[in-house]
Amino acid sequence: QLQLVESGGGLVQPGGSLRLSCAASTSALNYYNIGWFRQVPGKGREGVSCFSGSSGSTNYADSVKGRFTISGDNAKNTVYLQMNSLKPEDTAVYYCAAYRRLWPTRCPLDREGKEYNYWGQGTQVTVSS
Repeated sequence: QLQLVESGGGLVQPGGSLRLSCAASTSALNYYNIGWFRQVPGKGREGVSCFSGSSGSTNYADSVKGRFTISGDNAKNTVYLQMNSLKPEDTAVYYCAAYRRLWPTRCPLDREGKEYNYWGQGTQVTVSS
């Protein structure tokens, strides 16, 4: 059973930066697509960014493109989300999610992450002055 643990959340001022980490209990991240989703109370999950371990491709929501960068480090079994130029509307609980995919494919951000069957516990990101 794959386990995912998010870390790096916290309180930051608008325009600031945070780096989220998703540590996975596997040494074979190349077999997985890893995604970051966020959720505000009362709202569905929103796809933020994802990384394909098999192809190296990335995908970003329009709302974060140019500000967020996702990257993977197979040696550390970790996927990162570097968040720059943060805005108050970025405030949410951020979840790391994954699903196994052996062939190269672009990771999805749609359907509120229904394709992802492994989820972390979430980490709170609050952007406020």
